[in-house]
Amino acid sequence: MSGSGETGGSALIVIDMVNTYEHEDAELLTPAAERVVPVLARLIGRARDAEVPVIYANDNFGLWRSHHGELVEAALSRPHADLVEPIRPADDSLFVVKTRHSIFHDTPLSYLLRQLGAGTLVLTGQVTEQCVLYSALDAHIRHFGITVPRDAVASIHPHLEAAALEMMECNMGARIVGAEDVTFRGAPGTGG
Repeated sequence: MSGSGETGGSALIVIDMVNTYEHEDAELLTPAAERVVPVLARLIGRARDAEVPVIYANDNFGLWRSHHGELVEAALSRPHADLVEPIRPADDSLFVVKTRHSIFHDTPLSYLLRQLGAGTLVLTGQVTEQCVLYSALDAHIRHFGITVPRDAVASIHPHLEAAALEMMECNMGARIVGAEDVTFRGAPGTGG
């Protein structure tokens, strides 16, 4: 891997996990999300303990007038609230509403990450073969280091997830690891 971002600290990115699961393919996605949520909850806790930024990058599901609090409330009021509650954003969590598949497309995320001193992104969430993959590509072309914990991402199609993880590793230099092997680094000057 190469790129100026690798010298900075880490940031944990939680992609599209604030979700009502009332969309096409939700029936295929929810079993994978059920496996990922406990792993992701522990990873979020470790990042917070290490004082590493946790950033939720979430689709607004077409609710253009809503803010992150309303998105969280909507997800928690639906039948799959059990998939949101354990990873619920804290009141002081950073939250970026995204418009398309990539966490960078038409969002201030790149600027925010540079302000935080983050050079390596730990990408988690859903869907591996869609939003996680496209976000990894956009992170790579912006010279961020990429880590993807294979047990903290959820897919709709497992065979496409395997291909997406391989593409991220081979084409983008991503570290594909288990969540327990994720190491967090604080930004320079933060003591982390």
